[in-house]
Amino acid sequence: MRRPAIITAVLAPAIILAAVLAAAQELKPIQLPPPQTDGGKPLMQALKARQSTREFGAEKLSLQVLSNLLWAADGINRPDGRRTAPSASNWQETEIYITLPDGVYVYDPKGNLLRPVVAGDLRAEAGTQPFVGQAALNLVYVADTTKAAKAKPEDRDFLLGADVGFIAENVYLFCASEGLVAVVRASVPRDALAKRLQLRPEQRITLAQSVGYPKK
Repeated sequence: MRRPAIITAVLAPAIILAAVLAAAQELKPIQLPPPQTDGGKPLMQALKARQSTREFGAEKLSLQVLSNLLWAADGINRPDGRRTAPSASNWQETEIYITLPDGVYVYDPKGNLLRPVVAGDLRAEAGTQPFVGQAALNLVYVADTTKAAKAKPEDRDFLLGADVGFIAENVYLFCASEGLVAVVRASVPRDALAKRLQLRPEQRITLAQSVGYPKK
């Protein structure tokens, strides 16, 4: 092997790694606009329109719509920091990771911003069905089990499941109210996705939910 070829073979992995790290560093926090908490369909109409949809259009959500969506899902709705979705003993153990075309972020309700996690389009990796990668975004619900440490072992999983269910239903109702479509999913490659999201051992992926505009 010639020397230039050897040098190329040695340097190529380093160059690729440097490019990946540079891309991750370029992913910056996104400050969301204040959520709009008025308007929308009346509750009974939203309940009537609520459904699961597995076909999505290509249109992206604006930052305003995304802010409204995340606030409806599990945002702060009282001065004491309590949320739009209830949680057992007010654990607030569920974090919402958002897979967008440019990368993955985690929702910070207190700051109303998206904190960067990893760069790159991981939408298709947030599920096992083809439509997952076509949705505008996927919400990946992650439970921090340390916040439920005081729960009885036989109760903990039921409570974690109930808590994430409240959040998912909030998302469904928001989507029904705002002309978006969604589907909640248990079909998530949890181990592989946890590695991609750099989750800690005590963090568990519970469910995911695909959200977007209807396919035209």
